[in-house]
Amino acid sequence: MRYRPISQDLFVSNRKRLIRLLKPGSVLVLNTNDIMPTNADGTLGYRPNSDLFYLTGIEQEETLLVLCPDFPDKNFREVLFVREPNELLEKWEGHKLTKAEATARSGISTILWLSDFEKWFHHMMVMGGVSYVYLNTNEHYRASIVVQTRDARFIDWCQSRYPLHTYERAAPLLSQLRRCKQVEEIALMQQACDITQKGFERVLRFTRPGVMEYEIEAELIHEFIRHGSKGFAYTPIIASGANNCVLHYIENNQPCKAGDLILLDVAAEYANYNSDLTRTIPADGRFTKRQKEVYNAVLRVQRAAYTLLRPGVVYFEYQKEIEKLMEKELLGLKLLDKTDIKNQPKGSPALRKYFYHGTSHMLGLDVHDVGNMHDRVQVGSVWTIEPGIYIQEEGFGIRLENNVVIRKDKNFDLMRNIPIEADEIEDVMNSR
Repeated sequence: MRYRPISQDLFVSNRKRLIRLLKPGSVLVLNTNDIMPTNADGTLGYRPNSDLFYLTGIEQEETLLVLCPDFPDKNFREVLFVREPNELLEKWEGHKLTKAEATARSGISTILWLSDFEKWFHHMMVMGGVSYVYLNTNEHYRASIVVQTRDARFIDWCQSRYPLHTYERAAPLLSQLRRCKQVEEIALMQQACDITQKGFERVLRFTRPGVMEYEIEAELIHEFIRHGSKGFAYTPIIASGANNCVLHYIENNQPCKAGDLILLDVAAEYANYNSDLTRTIPADGRFTKRQKEVYNAVLRVQRAAYTLLRPGVVYFEYQKEIEKLMEKELLGLKLLDKTDIKNQPKGSPALRKYFYHGTSHMLGLDVHDVGNMHDRVQVGSVWTIEPGIYIQEEGFGIRLENNVVIRKDKNFDLMRNIPIEADEIEDVMNSR
């Protein structure tokens, strides 16, 4: 574990809030993620299931949580099942959690070995007054299910073995809880943003014409890891020249040339919580007049969005307001004219040629975090604000992105200390 230990109080509180949402006579089961193969005997880097981590703080593979709030024996109302350590396993894979360590992290007093699961779960299902079984699935609105998850396999097993219980969806409840962050979660996300700041400022001092995009990537990962992050919160986008008109450009294999802009959509994670930064910088340390005009237009829209994304707003209505502001900026930049606006097809506004993505998404344990985008924005949720203008005919695009906590009085910018003004970026790049 690279990060400072998180108080078990956070996970105890999260479980208590979840239990209050369950029906009487319920059991809830959450599995961690699989370790995914590559080729031969290789595996991808392991990442814990966000929901399981949210409720337990446990990152170890092959972990399983059972909540049965009405079980007659109060010692078995919360049970965490983990892999049993043995000498051979630890020689190959290193230390595995003891029962005491699992309790210390999660606040769950009853820790059992995974091999005991079926016996205890059967006892709960038939002797614990259980009528409702809450199981978890990935219900994110952007989810693309291409592999059968550990949760999906468990659903098949459970429904075949206990077909007469009533099954309920855990995902909407966890989504509801995770949407609004606790104070401790905000602190972890601030740490992720602070580490991202260190990486970005290193890049400002490093970048010059002739460096490769992947060299910038190397500078970032160096700074992230040395400050306790496991690395990038998502695949980094380091897009120079015309590449920065491609939203998800990830090759990062081109040279950065004098006169180019470099779009950096890069950020660190910390303790499994994510940040999400975008900045656009000049390869040679100076924006051209035209680049700065477009840059400042994007910055004006971003700052307006900061004041518009407030409690009670519906995201899709907010997006429409942002598009009105963007349309005005595009007219001012002479990228659109009034005829373009007048002749635009219904449902296909002319501005989409230059601004072709949403302005915001929720952020947390997942970069595109859970939560219903049709609900009203809530106090305590964390959102990105990331407008952009992409001008393919001029060979450059600009996007700027900060992360904000929605508060009752005024939003709080987790990236308030990261340079964003064009003049500020130039000053840092030319002071090395």
